[in-house]
Amino acid sequence: MAPDRPTLPPVQLHSDAELARAALAAPLLARAARLARWAGPETLVDAGGELVDEQLPAAAEVLGLESDEDGAAYASEAWRLAVDTGLVDVVDVEDGDDDTPGTVGTGANLAVLTGGAPLDILGIWLDGLDVVFADATAPVLDDLAEVIGEDGEIDFELLDWNPEQEAEFLEGVLGNLYLLTVGEGGPGEGAVPLPALAASMIVPEDMGEPTDDVLEQVSEAMMRLDDQFRLLEPIGLVEYQPVDEALMVEEGEEPAPQIDEADDEDVTRYGMVKLTPLGLYGVRARMLEAGVDAPAVGELADKGADVLLDGLAVYPEAAARAETVGWLAGRDELTAARELLGAARGVDTGSPLRRLHCQQALSLVGLAAEPAVREVLDDAELGGLARVWLAERGAPDIPAPPESMIFWLAIDTIAAQLDADGDLEELRDLIEGLTGRHSGFFDAAWRVEHPATAEVLEAMGRLHRDKSAAKEARKAAFKARSRSGR
Repeated sequence: MAPDRPTLPPVQLHSDAELARAALAAPLLARAARLARWAGPETLVDAGGELVDEQLPAAAEVLGLESDEDGAAYASEAWRLAVDTGLVDVVDVEDGDDDTPGTVGTGANLAVLTGGAPLDILGIWLDGLDVVFADATAPVLDDLAEVIGEDGEIDFELLDWNPEQEAEFLEGVLGNLYLLTVGEGGPGEGAVPLPALAASMIVPEDMGEPTDDVLEQVSEAMMRLDDQFRLLEPIGLVEYQPVDEALMVEEGEEPAPQIDEADDEDVTRYGMVKLTPLGLYGVRARMLEAGVDAPAVGELADKGADVLLDGLAVYPEAAARAETVGWLAGRDELTAARELLGAARGVDTGSPLRRLHCQQALSLVGLAAEPAVREVLDDAELGGLARVWLAERGAPDIPAPPESMIFWLAIDTIAAQLDADGDLEELRDLIEGLTGRHSGFFDAAWRVEHPATAEVLEAMGRLHRDKSAAKEARKAAFKARSRSGR
């Protein structure tokens, strides 16, 4: 019955201003901006735009890292980001002459970081994320001499490295982390164990006990991800607790893979990762660029009621409420109620869920909407929910519904709950409550002129805990199908 739905649930993002502040506070971008402000005509770079070795101590000192043994490396990393994101411009480098140092000038994007609009700042941060992502998926060159070909260039075949596969794997990991974060039943704002994230990409869903070969692949993936998340954390994409070095074997190559036997406290030692609010924004932006449908709460605020009700079909409860509140904000309640009720009509497969979301949206408006609700009291599809709305507000003069409307509303409500994939026990309680209040429910229900009657009765037959009632439901479903010829 449910319409086709996007793969991903909607994400509730922080405001652009909050995200821009987080981007400016990301350690790597902040360091890059500091070096860009420090750089001047006396700053020398090589032919590739890298700071020459003589400049690195001064750059590290600017960053307050002069006493850090890795200070020069951190300074070099931040400088590369400054160049690649346009915070500095490399000038006066002689083409093909590696021995001639060049100098730098102020890049146009440095002023954007200082006084640009939030979206412009986020655009620079996304460029920085692309740079760091490329670094994270680059090959690890332990011995450069071993992979230099006869032409003097790196021979990637000798590395056994496929750049597309590396990028695709990390994109998949970030996609799974995103889905775990925004999906119902996931950790939400909590961290995900690194072994579970690696396993989500490697262990087949239908595999029971992982084989030793699969566990070894998971272990290798964990160690690669450990390196990659260490690189991605400074740009503000993730919060990461690295793998405990004490878990490494003496050779220092991989952690012990028997994570399924460890308790929760032990699992955290294998690495824990979560997307930051800025990370959610960044991963979603990459998904959108790749053509993935990744909705965000607030996108429907300026759309019509028909788009809102259809869109809410894929929203978890909290996100649906937030989206609806945003849609109602600034709208006249009476006009909004009329639009919602008009959009809720229909007998297509998605209409029961639209009416459920219409009812939930109307629960957020006040008595100013009453005239619009009373206008549909005689409507076969909307009269039932209109009476429920009025009764909940203690309104006077509510006409009694005809029996046909009572049973139509019952079928429609259950059809909507089935499409919503809600709590199974709550649905059972609803079904048993309806059949308990109406004697002869199934004898009347199979005659209801609703496109989902047969499917609803079949579901009631599966879900009703009373065997006798379940049998009646299945018989009624058979009659409904025979009657409709389906």
